[in-house]
Amino acid sequence: MRHIVAISPHLDDAAFSVGGLLAARARAGDRVTIVTCFTGNVARPQGFALACQLDKGLDPQVDYMALRRKEDHAACAVIGAETIHLPFLEAPHRGYASAPELFAARRMDDGMLQPLTYALREVVDDLAPDLLLGPRAIGNHVDHWMVRDALAATGRTPMLWEDWPYLRRAGPTDDMPVVRHRLSDADRDARLAMCEAYESQLGFQFGGAAGLEALISGVIEERLYPV
Repeated sequence: MRHIVAISPHLDDAAFSVGGLLAARARAGDRVTIVTCFTGNVARPQGFALACQLDKGLDPQVDYMALRRKEDHAACAVIGAETIHLPFLEAPHRGYASAPELFAARRMDDGMLQPLTYALREVVDDLAPDLLLGPRAIGNHVDHWMVRDALAATGRTPMLWEDWPYLRRAGPTDDMPVVRHRLSDADRDARLAMCEAYESQLGFQFGGAAGLEALISGVIEERLYPV
């Protein structure tokens, strides 16, 4: 039995990007663990952080991150994956004040890299994965780059996935992947079931469950790249 560890920036990124691969490995008898970095709570979000909750159709009194963590447990249960939630704050709670800022340069006062690096080094040492996965940061979301850079700073050698659904907007990459995982029907069904568990994101990201299903039905493979 091999141990596959996926380091996900947010509570959905691993499933959205490599859910089929993770499902296939779990079905083959491997241990799968999804570690999500930015799952911390803010008691009373304000400004853009609150807007990121409201634009999902959620009441401001809803504990958004608690809801997201619950969705993540449900998604991981689809394939029997273990979950680890690190308590770091998403970019809107670290001073990024608009959607364009999420996809721009890292703020000079964003001190997340060092504590995240320390935490990931400890987690990866403890889990001792045979295969370590993380985001390639396609789409340039600042949190995805933070995770990619923190993984690099740990000295570990992950394989990097193509961030989805950002990949749909960014277009194909030019360099050749080391691993191409062609999705079977079972892989695609499991990826869809995992993604559907993130109910709070479906309307905002895909226009609803039907939109998600239509997009995933057209996904042929998931690709991994070396650092």
